[in-house]
Amino acid sequence: GSPMLWSDDYMIGCRRMATATYPPPPPYYRLYKDYSESPSSVPEPPSPIEGSYVCFGGNYTTEDVLPSLEEQGVPQLYPNDSIVDYEKELRSLNRELQLHILELADVLVERPSQYAKRIGEISSVFKNLHHLLNSLRPHQARATLIHVMELQIQQRKQAVEDIKRRREEVQRLLKDAFITLDGQ
Repeated sequence: GSPMLWSDDYMIGCRRMATATYPPPPPYYRLYKDYSESPSSVPEPPSPIEGSYVCFGGNYTTEDVLPSLEEQGVPQLYPNDSIVDYEKELRSLNRELQLHILELADVLVERPSQYAKRIGEISSVFKNLHHLLNSLRPHQARATLIHVMELQIQQRKQAVEDIKRRREEVQRLLKDAFITLDGQ
């Protein structure tokens, strides 16, 4: 075939490989075939990906940004201030959710044909709750790291104290041994 056809076939194969659930290994695995004879022949690892990329057919980005509710097409049920009282808003949304669930029960008994509207309202409240909780994740991550580091510091201080105690015990044993040897 002509080079153009081969190129088109190659590109189609690459697209299939990018969208397959279990794609075959990428072609650069051949670069490592001489590793057992010459470990220095291995190329440097690729630089980290920045920006958007495709993985198993899905588009992803390295930018860790929580999309707003507006971008997701969901009405925001809490104030859009820079400073949000999370506890107050979560409690308010929780009460609203309980009210909507009670209304849904009433609608299912009295007017079953109108349940879809109530389900949409419940879904909207859930999405707002989820969004508020996700916006607290960075704070949770920092608090978790602080806690882990405090535990590590405490463990290291305990290890230092244990070493000091054992050193003093060894020095006492050595002193007793020297006294015993000098006495004989």
